[in-house]
Amino acid sequence: MSLKTLPRHPHLILGGTRSGKSAYAEHLVSQFPPPYVYIATAQILDDEMLGRVHRHQERRKSSWETLESPFQLLETLRSLQGESKVVLVDCITLWLTNLLLHPSPAPYEKSIRELCQWIPKADYPLFLVSNEVGGGIVPENPLARQFRDLAGYANQQIAATCSAVTLVVAGLPLALK
Repeated sequence: MSLKTLPRHPHLILGGTRSGKSAYAEHLVSQFPPPYVYIATAQILDDEMLGRVHRHQERRKSSWETLESPFQLLETLRSLQGESKVVLVDCITLWLTNLLLHPSPAPYEKSIRELCQWIPKADYPLFLVSNEVGGGIVPENPLARQFRDLAGYANQQIAATCSAVTLVVAGLPLALK
């Protein structure tokens, strides 16, 4: 079966830190024939993040193409139109963090809105990973509260545009939509 005949529905995979959401998303992608594109939104700013990135890379096979896109996520997604690839974005919340902490921050809600308007137009299977950060206490720090609110807003908007939404807890997927 060719990639063109497979469903392209966008799928949002949510979960807490170390919940297994990325591994589950990679499993979903592997159900399609290659080629696979992994869009990494992380910036490697310290040794701990470098270790996380290496663990993710070791889990994926060499059949994955990796594109680094810490800021220009929408442009990167658009550039893949017509290429018949399966695409995984990991992760939305790191992309939001990058936008939030950038010296010249973009208008976040506009960036999220534009992404959500574009997601249904993808002509390839698209999987998006994001952290569910709303389950804890209200952060004491104003920046942390702003991030939590922004992530919650983004997750709601993206979930509304996706055909499928899955919450991963302790490595177990729970279909929400």
